[in-house]
Amino acid sequence: QVQLVESGGGLVQAGWSLRLSCAASGTIFSIPAMGWYRQPPGKERELVATIASNNNANYADSVKGRFTISRDNAKNTVYLQMHSLKPEDTAVYYCNAHIKTVAWRPSANYWGQGTQVTVSS
Repeated sequence: QVQLVESGGGLVQAGWSLRLSCAASGTIFSIPAMGWYRQPPGKERELVATIASNNNANYADSVKGRFTISRDNAKNTVYLQMHSLKPEDTAVYYCNAHIKTVAWRPSANYWGQGTQVTVSS
């Protein structure tokens, strides 16, 4: 079985920084892609950033220049460094990963349990 465990959320003031981490564990052959999504209060879940195994990254326009996604393939871990946080960044942040558990099967989509990030003005 595969699990994604997030950490690093919390309550911060506007302008501060936070770093989220997400570690994948279990039977893992490879992780073609990892990413972060968020769900603001009363809104739909939205993409924040994704990163491929070759470190090619993509960002939502709303976080470009403020957030940086990175991954440690040896640790099966993805990070989200968030700077210059704004009240509108307040959301539950979810880790996502496309994981191959064996070489001959397609990757499956996995989600973490979510971590709350609250930015006060």
